[in-house]
Amino acid sequence: MVKKYFFSKTLLLWNNEHNKRQMPWKGETSPYKIWISEIILQQTRVQQGMGYYNRFIQAFPDIKTLATASEKEVYKLWEGLGYYSRCKNLIASAKFIYHDLDGKFPETFEEILALKGIGNYTASAIASFAYNQPYAVLDGNVFRVLSRFFGEETPINTTEGKKFYALLSQQLLDKKNPAKYNQALMDFGAVICKPSAPLCPQCPLQKKCTALLKNKVAELPVNTKTIKQKQRFFNYLIVKRKQHFYVNKRSEKDIWQNLYEFILIETKEWLNDKEVTVNEQILEIFNLQNFKVNFISKKISQKLTHQTITGRFIHVEIQKPLKNKKYTEVSFNELKTLPFPKFTASYLSDKNVSLNSI
Repeated sequence: MVKKYFFSKTLLLWNNEHNKRQMPWKGETSPYKIWISEIILQQTRVQQGMGYYNRFIQAFPDIKTLATASEKEVYKLWEGLGYYSRCKNLIASAKFIYHDLDGKFPETFEEILALKGIGNYTASAIASFAYNQPYAVLDGNVFRVLSRFFGEETPINTTEGKKFYALLSQQLLDKKNPAKYNQALMDFGAVICKPSAPLCPQCPLQKKCTALLKNKVAELPVNTKTIKQKQRFFNYLIVKRKQHFYVNKRSEKDIWQNLYEFILIETKEWLNDKEVTVNEQILEIFNLQNFKVNFISKKISQKLTHQTITGRFIHVEIQKPLKNKKYTEVSFNELKTLPFPKFTASYLSDKNVSLNSI
């Protein structure tokens, strides 16, 4: 009990006297803006998320503007953030709040938790930051600080570990100032008790930190999670016909759902440049009509959570329209408004890539 009291008291003292961490959503009490920030920060580093948050709030300052915007516009603004199911859930929840709840954001933990794409952590964050309700927020920073300070070796990704840390964090919570306490603890993990190279000599908790006293800082928290990486090979055909290009909207339950892409030929293994241009799937796309390959990009790779995408872009020119109705012909200007996965968007933003010059 003494150690827990020392922890909470020292943390809040550090927050009042030394915490200078600035973020655009810090101190925000609007449940809508807190929600947007928390969804963006799921699986996204703070520095990367800041720009997206600012642009999102500027484009969609409230529930109504988000709920009534076109999905293409919302996805385009999300482009490059990845984990696009977050965006899909964001749109669905915005429409639900606007149409079914008369635009009023839910105020109880249970109602917030019921929204699509929201788990215990996000619901706790919104409840505490927006409504100052006594719910402890448990993110990666909090897991790390608690594990190190209390010397807890229960893996954080197990059911047992999640229950233990949930109970501990709730016991430590300052019930009178939950928003302030939660923010202080997350900031402390980001600024002082960092994943690597933590600032132990500057840490006000050091004299009672079990991990430091037992020389286990680098070993905690324990995470037993292992992710098997699936290898996939994407060959994208950027097919141009008279300043128009062919695209397809991904609708399957797979990565990048609801985003656009050029004509995709997925192969079981990596093919060399000659093999890919005579691939049966490619020849079938063009259905015997002549096509001219103008350029083949170098190999590009992107690692996702459970899979690695290795691919290339093949610039092709044709004279007659494609007969395959799966693909839509769009102008160059329209192409620039479509939301693409980061894999494609990064390629198109390369200053050395010019679609108009094909």
